[in-house]
Formats: sequence, C-alpha cells, structure tokens
Amino acid sequence: MALSSLSRARLGDGQCIPWVGLGTYLMHGETAKAAVLEALRVGYRHLDTAEYYRNEAEVGEALRSSGVPREDVFITTKVLPGYPGSPRP
Repeated sequence: MALSSLSRARLGDGQCIPWVGLGTYLMHGETAKAAVLEALRVGYRHLDTAEYYRNEAEVGEALRSSGVPREDVFITTKVLPGYPGSPRP
C-alpha cells in the first residue's frame, strides 16, 4: 500500500486519522509555524504536538492562518503527567 497525505486509518469510534502526519518535536517559534503552514499547504491533515514540545501555540497559529478548516485536520497531542484532569497511573 502506498501512503500519501490522503491515506487514512479508521479508529474504533469511526473517525479516520491520516497515516502520514507532521511531527513537530524540536520545532519552535517561526520554524514551527512555517513548517506547519507548508505541511498544510502541500496536503498534510495530521499534526502531532505535545505540551512537552512547547509549540502548541505556534501549531495553532499556523492552522488558524492556513485557511484549512479546523475540522479537516487531525491533531494529536500529549499532556505531561500531573496535568489537571489527566488520568492517574
């Protein structure tokens, strides 16, 4: 199976997640924003970020300014242990 930015996997709840996504680990500031904008421009619809990466704001800014509707983009994120509302181990 050839993967593209359009290839998706169906999750147990019926939603579909793109197989190919942009990981934003170690991206910060304008670099993160520019990378996300370019990924969205070329067709990526899955973005991966995390509280630990400290770039969630830039990812959000890029998505808002991209013109791509939010409902068309699958965003994965992770929260640090102890974050209010996160499950206890």
